[in-house]
Amino acid sequence: MGTPVTPRFRLAGRGDVETLVAFMREFYAIDAYPFDAGVARAALAGLVADAALGRAWLILDGDTPIGYVVLTFGYSLEFHGRDAFVDELFIRADYRHRGVGTQTLRFVEGQCPALGVHALHLEVERTNLAAQALYRKMGFRDHDRYLMTRWLTK
Repeated sequence: MGTPVTPRFRLAGRGDVETLVAFMREFYAIDAYPFDAGVARAALAGLVADAALGRAWLILDGDTPIGYVVLTFGYSLEFHGRDAFVDELFIRADYRHRGVGTQTLRFVEGQCPALGVHALHLEVERTNLAAQALYRKMGFRDHDRYLMTRWLTK
């Protein structure tokens, strides 16, 4: 474990899209997810332009971007109204295991009441045991369900 870091969080805007795309490329490479920079750029531009969709924050060490976190909104009867997904959380490799993930999740959770969010969800790869341990420590629970997806557009 490296030296602890106290990150800052800055709401991402249009001028941050290229930084976010670069981080997404690095994040998606970890698990070999398909990555198309044009598609990513368009999705990010849509998110930062429309607060009704969610929020994206840069995670900073001082003024240096070290990652990002994206919160997207949904609505669920089961979860009593507005819910949200931590859609993406990426921290550069040299900043992992230094408390940044924990502080980032606390930050996002702290934003939820003002955003009207009643429940917070996230996904984690079954093989990512370190992330699972962090998420459990932060109070997330497995529902023993499968997330299933059907793409409607390509």
